[in-house]
Amino acid sequence: MKNFGISFVLLCSSILFVMCKQPENNQGSTTFEEKVFVVNTVDNDEKLQEYLTYHKQVWPEVEAGFKKAGYKRITLYHFKDLIVMAISVPVGADLDEMGKVAEAHNPKCASWNKLMNTYQKGVNGTEEGEKWVEALPFYEFNN
Repeated sequence: MKNFGISFVLLCSSILFVMCKQPENNQGSTTFEEKVFVVNTVDNDEKLQEYLTYHKQVWPEVEAGFKKAGYKRITLYHFKDLIVMAISVPVGADLDEMGKVAEAHNPKCASWNKLMNTYQKGVNGTEEGEKWVEALPFYEFNN
C-alpha cells in the first residue's frame, strides 16, 4: 500500500481513481467498502490548477480502466494542496492488483498515472517517494 501512489490511481492521483466486470447475475451481490487516501500536490499554484483541470475531464480510457479493475466509486476532494480520495472497492480487494489491472487495460491509463504523479507529493510523515497514503478511520457517528 505504501506505493499505492497513483500507480493506479489513480489514479489518480491521481487517481483516479473503475469497476471490475462482474458476471451480470452477480453484480448486486458484491459487498463494497470505502477506503480513504490522502496526498498533497506540489507547491505550485499553477500546477494545482492544471491538476484540477485534468480531473474535470478524466480520460475515458482511464475511467474504463477503473471499471475493469473493479472500482465502484472514486471521489476526489481538495483543500488547498491536500487531495483526499475516497474509493469504494470490493471488500478485501488487493488495491495493488486493482491498480495493475487498471493500468493494463489501456496504455493511456499508465500514461495518466505517470502524468498525475508529477503533480503529487507525500503528506507529512510519509517515507521518501511515498505519495498516496491511507487515512484510517478513528471516529464514526451513526444515527
